[in-house]
Amino acid sequence: MASNSEVQLPRVVPVKNKAPNPIWTTAEQLFREARDRHVLEVIRRPKQRINDEDELGEYRLRTREGFEDKIGRARDDLGEWKKYARWEESQNDFVRARRVWERALQVDCRDHSLWVGYAEFEMRNKFIDHARNVWDWAVQLLPRVDQLWYKYIHMEHMLGNVAAARQIYERWMKWAPDESIWLSYITFEHKYKETNQARQIYERFVQCHPTVTAWLKYAEFEMTNKQINQERSVYERAVEKLSEDEEADKLFVAFAEFEERKFTAFEKRCGGGEEIGDVIAAKKRFEYEDEVRKNPMSYDAWFDYIRLEESVKDNKERVRDVYERAIANVPPADEKRYWARYLYLWIEYALYEELEARDMETTREVYRRCLKLISHKRFSFGKIWIMVANFELRQMNLNGARKILGNAIGMAPKGKVFVKYIEMEMRMGNLDRCRKLYDKYLEWAPDSSFAWKKYAEFEQHVCQTQRARAVFELGIGQKVLDVPEDLWRAYIEFETSQGEYERVRALYERLLERTQHLRVWIRYAQFEASLVSKEEEGGGGGKEEDEDCIQQKKLCVARARRVFERALEYFRTTGANLREERALLLEGWLKIEKSFGSELGDVSLVQAKWPKTLKKRRPIFEIGPVRPEAAAYEEYIDYIFPEEAQSHATNSKILEVAYKWKKQKTAE
Repeated sequence: MASNSEVQLPRVVPVKNKAPNPIWTTAEQLFREARDRHVLEVIRRPKQRINDEDELGEYRLRTREGFEDKIGRARDDLGEWKKYARWEESQNDFVRARRVWERALQVDCRDHSLWVGYAEFEMRNKFIDHARNVWDWAVQLLPRVDQLWYKYIHMEHMLGNVAAARQIYERWMKWAPDESIWLSYITFEHKYKETNQARQIYERFVQCHPTVTAWLKYAEFEMTNKQINQERSVYERAVEKLSEDEEADKLFVAFAEFEERKFTAFEKRCGGGEEIGDVIAAKKRFEYEDEVRKNPMSYDAWFDYIRLEESVKDNKERVRDVYERAIANVPPADEKRYWARYLYLWIEYALYEELEARDMETTREVYRRCLKLISHKRFSFGKIWIMVANFELRQMNLNGARKILGNAIGMAPKGKVFVKYIEMEMRMGNLDRCRKLYDKYLEWAPDSSFAWKKYAEFEQHVCQTQRARAVFELGIGQKVLDVPEDLWRAYIEFETSQGEYERVRALYERLLERTQHLRVWIRYAQFEASLVSKEEEGGGGGKEEDEDCIQQKKLCVARARRVFERALEYFRTTGANLREERALLLEGWLKIEKSFGSELGDVSLVQAKWPKTLKKRRPIFEIGPVRPEAAAYEEYIDYIFPEEAQSHATNSKILEVAYKWKKQKTAE
């Protein structure tokens, strides 16, 4: 009994594979799969074929009963009424369709879409008189619905009944519609060249809507028709009636522009050249005044305004006034990018006073105010300081120029200011001052390769070779330089010009201790090769001298080859992948061997080391969500050098055997 009462549990089935499933299944995927596999049965109504009049009558009766049932349940559903009427129209039963539209209007006669549908039904079936009756009822019942009026006018216009369309417009105007509708009526009359009729409508329009916009439209109409007296009369009446209006300024401006145009035209016909120029300048002056009034920070507008005033003769006071108004608009933020355009106003002002007005004291005062305005602690402009110094030099005021440049160096040192100051002292022959300035320049910018280079060139220019060499040594000894390669190149060129070839070699060796760049090796070899041509220039004496010259040439060639061999050894043994550098180095070596000629050059030395080129593909990786993924492949050129050819051939044979084995397995 005990054994029969025990509960029998299901047998535990061991899991054969406990590894994680490579494809994760989510609930969303299960639902999507179920939905995609579910095939919905589309129940369609069977096609009916009507064979005789009786079946057609039954179909119409059944459809009408359906429509009547729907509108009986939802009498206010105007969409069903429209469908019902259109169906009756499709059956060519126009009487029933008309009755349906009228029943729908009894439900809601305030819905203008019903009137539009009813009238379009009559128009579509060419019942024009019925359509006119419908439109008449519609505009009489709903006179504030613009669509009804427009549709009614459009129908008469399409029928070519212009008089009826004009009559409809007149009926519409009695309701004092919006301005756009009056303008539409005027456009209608203008289309048929009824200018007097359009003018009468404008008169009624400005009486109905006495606004500035309406009067301006009226004046524009008269201007289009070139009725000057009528246009002036419109402006005068408008000013008389609307002088206290909020938008009266627009009216006054338009009236003034009208009078200005007429005055300009009169001057062009009857005046001389100066009068015409004055009129044009006055017109442009008005435009610029309006522009700078709207945006006083538009410096381009100020520049154009200044150019205009400068073009007028005997106009110094007005030019100064415009300049003063322009420079009064100081940029709101102390940032250099905002001040760059603004400071050109000061520069133009100073140049005008110096070159046009010939007032040097005013020019000096303009420069002084400009320098005082700039916040030199945050930013400065070396161009301003240099222009002030040049101005003082033109006035033969050397001490003033020195003072200006000294203040510039003390307040806001700039490289171009140092260069200008040194050039000025150099012209004066003050070498000690130049050295002091270079010392200050390097004290301010010890990492400037340009400054060290200029200092050394200065000493070289005054034939102080030892000083120049000392400057170069100090320069390349700096821990930080902005462009060190320029300074090294200048030092090497200096020693080369002095004929100190051993010093040049020592410099190249010191440079190679710092960097093993390809260009350094090639220039080193080119230097050694260039000595061959210099030995040729030095030869041409006796037989013994020629033999010595040949020996020196061979020695130079050997030195150049030794440099190339050292470079190749470095690029071959270094850990980095520098195959392309080795190939470029060999190209440079080949050019130099060819330049030696057949007597000294040996192209076979380079050709023995020449690599083979292979076109390969490598992946371009993109950072994926888990690990980098190869998004595409690119082609590149790889080089196989002679010492690598044997190992590459072995690898190629192994790959070929592997490819054949894989092809055989695939075939099986």
